[in-house]
Formats: sequence, C-alpha cells, structure tokens
Amino acid sequence: MLKTLMASKDFLALTLACPDGFEQPESMILAGHTRISIEATGILRIEPLAEDNGKDIILSSGVHGNETAPIELCNSLIRRILNEDIRVKHRVLFLFGNPPAIFNGTRIVDENLNRLFSGEHSQAPGLINPERHRAKLLEQHVEAFYLSAPGGDATDSPIARQRLHYDLHTAIRGATYDKFAIYPFRHGRPYRRDQLCFLHSAGVNCVLFHHEPTTTFSYFSANEFGADAFTIELGKVFPMGQNDMSRFAAMDRQLTRLITDDALHLPEYDPSQFHLFRVSRSVVKQHDEFSFTFANDVKNFTAFARGSVLGYDGENPIVVEAEQEAIVFPNAKVPIGQRTLLCLVPEPAPEVM
Repeated sequence: MLKTLMASKDFLALTLACPDGFEQPESMILAGHTRISIEATGILRIEPLAEDNGKDIILSSGVHGNETAPIELCNSLIRRILNEDIRVKHRVLFLFGNPPAIFNGTRIVDENLNRLFSGEHSQAPGLINPERHRAKLLEQHVEAFYLSAPGGDATDSPIARQRLHYDLHTAIRGATYDKFAIYPFRHGRPYRRDQLCFLHSAGVNCVLFHHEPTTTFSYFSANEFGADAFTIELGKVFPMGQNDMSRFAAMDRQLTRLITDDALHLPEYDPSQFHLFRVSRSVVKQHDEFSFTFANDVKNFTAFARGSVLGYDGENPIVVEAEQEAIVFPNAKVPIGQRTLLCLVPEPAPEVM
C-alpha cells in the first residue's frame, strides 16, 4: 500500500480503492526525517523523527461522505507532505472518517457517524452497521495516537504537549455565516483564547458554544483526552471536484503553518470581531410525522422571533422560546430520537484563558 501511495501521493485515491479495509498497517521513513504510517483505511499517521515540537494534531474529514471540500483540503496537505514540499514538525493523524460513504458520494451508509462517538456505537442495538464499527475504530485510533505521544500515557508527565482535533465538515444548506465552528461543551473549563484566534485567522469568525455533552467526534476528543477540539463547517456541500478551493485558502494556510510549526501570526483576541452564539436547546425528533414550517432553502442562522412556530413534531408545535432564536442544522428526516435542529441565542464574550 505504501508503494502505491508514494507513487501516486494520493491518499484519498488509495482509500477509495480499498474502502472496506487494508490487510495490515504499514510504515516507512520518508527522507530520513518523517515516519509515514498507514494505520487502516483512511487513517494516516505522520510523525517527525527528531523535531517533535510538542503538539499532537488530528485533522479529520469525510465523517459525512458527501462533505467533500475538507476531504480535498486534507488530501492536498498529505500530498504536499509526501512530495516533501512541506515537512511536519508535530505529530499529525489524518482521518478520512467514512470511506464507504465517501466512495458512494453520500452523507451516510446506514447511520449518521457523527452521532456515534463516546461509546454510542455500542449502545443498543449495538454494532449493527458500518458506521458503528467505524466510530469504534476511529475512537481506538484517536486514543492510540494521543497516548503514544512522548509521555502521553502518563498523567503526571513533565512533558507539556497540546492535543488538537479539528473535525472538518461542510453544511447541507447555505448559511448567513459561511464558515463557523462548534466549540464542544467544556464542563466548566474556560475557552481557549489562542484557539479562537486561530479560527479567526483561518477564516472562521462565527462560533457556537455547545451547552451539553454530545456524541460528536470533536466532543469525544475534547472530553476523553482534553484536546482543543472543534467541529468546523467550511461552507456548503458540493460534489467532489466541484469545490472552489480558493475559498479555503486561509484555512489551508493556517493548517500548513500549524503542522510545520511555522509562525501562525494570530490576531489579538477581540470578541467584537466574532459572531458568537450559545446553543440554547437541541430539538430531538419524537414522531415520524415531523415537519418544519420554513422552506428547505432557509439558511443556517436565520433568526425567528419569540412565539414563532418552527415546525411540528407530531401534533406538538416547536415554538421559539427566547426573544429571538436562530436555527442551524435543521433536518426533518433524521430518525426518531436524534437531533433535528439546534436553536441559538447570542452569546456575550465568554471567559477565555
């Protein structure tokens, strides 16, 4: 597999050629300074041999198979590393989340992968489909990656390392704020100033602060391993090869600087330069008969006034409770018991460290 990869420098093509699995892991040394390891289908670990500067970085994409721009962005980064156009100075784990769905060009195969982390994959009805098995495998590789870092398995290690996980997505529908990030629930820990500044420098100046634990990939890394983790939405879904990649130039530039330990040139933290929201509630679908009152092309972050009826869950109206609530991720077609909508209210500048 590594021979094929080094000939093509195209990890996505290799992944799609074997969407259901590789025979065994393989590794090699690139130019005497970087270890390249194919851990499993869509899972590539890249580690500097000598100049490890203390960050353990996970870049995931394709958790939903039709969200193609982040997949192309990560594949381009991998190609530049393999071509020796850039050289990593931190440990990096690239994850193509759902290879069969990427191969099919569909959001899912059987189930929403980004609702199956933190052990949800093994809750009833258990490991019954490819997404559930994949979620468990991804968790195992995240754990192995973080804990195999120098001192990573020792809670009292004197080695200060930073764990990062940027889970890159695109949204089903358009948005008032084209690029935005979801900051997973922090369980009382303050938000990171440097991370907000990094997002801003990468072209993401809208942030949603989640209000409760979830079963998303970014929450798993944040909660289980103390990673600075985000779900990052980079615009709207387009088919593979039809993305205007110039729209992601700032993200590409900052991710390149991050993994090569180049200066990030972060701006000063200024809350007034962000659009900040707090998730006020998650609407969970309770009935098969579910519908929204707004059109399918209504954008994410569209706001509705108190008393507005957003939809009907069975015969029960979903009514705006705050003075004003904005909506994101409306999806009436999710299964019963899953989130069908997030409602947002403006967030004053949060406590940061």
